[in-house]
Amino acid sequence: MRPRPTRPSVECFRGPDGLDAVLRRADILVCLLPLTSETRGILDRRALGLLPRGAFLLNAARGGHLVQDDLLAALDGGQIAGAALDVFEPEPLPAEHPFWTHPRVVMTPHAASITVPSSAAPQVAENLRRARSGRPLINLVDFGAGY
Repeated sequence: MRPRPTRPSVECFRGPDGLDAVLRRADILVCLLPLTSETRGILDRRALGLLPRGAFLLNAARGGHLVQDDLLAALDGGQIAGAALDVFEPEPLPAEHPFWTHPRVVMTPHAASITVPSSAAPQVAENLRRARSGRPLINLVDFGAGY
């Protein structure tokens, strides 16, 4: 495990104990994690139950992080006040899924981020230069890590 990052005036958390500590304090939880074997299903009944009552959830990472039935139960029971979801498992979400009509769920069409040509083009050009000169490429996916 890498050393804990330190930042002046920023409290940092890591690992399962750190996650529990963050969840207990998070009025709004934003999930942007990579989907790995360790993070699949991480937003489950237990995690949602650690959030303060009335917290909000935003998942813009991967649908596999969320146990959908657990979120529905937390919404219906008042533990979670609302959810904004940009990703689902499966995609597309079936037409009969309860998220479509749930009054406290806002859904977006897996568009948390778009490619902006003015920022993407320089990276593509840099990788072309690197490939042609035999240098390592930037921003590669590490398939061993899962992201």
